[in-house]
Amino acid sequence: MYCLHPRVIALSVLPVVIMGVLSLGLGYFFWESALTLVRSNLDSYELVNTMVRWLERLGLSGLRLVLAPALLLFLAIPVIVISALLFVAVFMTPAMVALVAERRFPQLERKKGGSMLASLFWSLGSTALAVIALLVSIPLWLIPPLILILPPLIWGWLTYRVMSYDSLVEHASSEERRQIFKENRAALLGIGVLSGYLGAAPSLIWASGAMFVAMAPILVPVAIWIYTLVFAFSSLWFAHYTLAALEQLRKRNNALSPDPLAQEAIKSIAEELAPEASPGSAPRFGSLGGQPDSQS
Repeated sequence: MYCLHPRVIALSVLPVVIMGVLSLGLGYFFWESALTLVRSNLDSYELVNTMVRWLERLGLSGLRLVLAPALLLFLAIPVIVISALLFVAVFMTPAMVALVAERRFPQLERKKGGSMLASLFWSLGSTALAVIALLVSIPLWLIPPLILILPPLIWGWLTYRVMSYDSLVEHASSEERRQIFKENRAALLGIGVLSGYLGAAPSLIWASGAMFVAMAPILVPVAIWIYTLVFAFSSLWFAHYTLAALEQLRKRNNALSPDPLAQEAIKSIAEELAPEASPGSAPRFGSLGGQPDSQS
């Protein structure tokens, strides 16, 4: 329901505008040269030419014209997904965490266990690891079941790393954040993986084939907006979960820690019950067998 909040809808427009302008600008300046490069590489592979000629004999005569643009757009998908995730993390997550905290956790103390700079480095480092994992796993995508498992799993791990950190950076201390990560890693990773599979929804637009190539200037911003809403939903999910976990953690720690008021009361009672003694009233013992000295 928070995804339908006017503030969230308004926030989702900014990443779309920025990424849409960047995508269309890069396409305007580099599309033809990139398309020429892809076509020259495809023509150098005899296996690809053989398959294209075989499909053309089956009636798919326009496949050669569509293949290079479709492949180029397919290669752009990881870049758009990662960019959408980072834009949501930077521009939307702090505002959405504040919205969730304002409506559900107004009494939750903000310990500010991180900074925007640390969050940026954390996100960039996690993104670099995810890109390496994607590149290494590409040969495994040729095995039919793995292409449905590995990419969403990697996207989910990246989403879990970025969104969990950003949702706690304002309210949790560094020790609390590490403890929440340790105690809830399986659940947070599960939320990230489910979000990764939700991120496959915009692929229906990419899969429209020749129509998408022809209508790319219109459909690319639409796909970016859908990616933005998916990651906004994920960010809100992480915010609700992690702030609730932080609240429970602090309640548990407060229950285990001694109450200062109770300690003060116990100390005052002990002082009242203790016998009053002065330095001169204490009995002095002699040196023989603990007998009291006759002068005492």
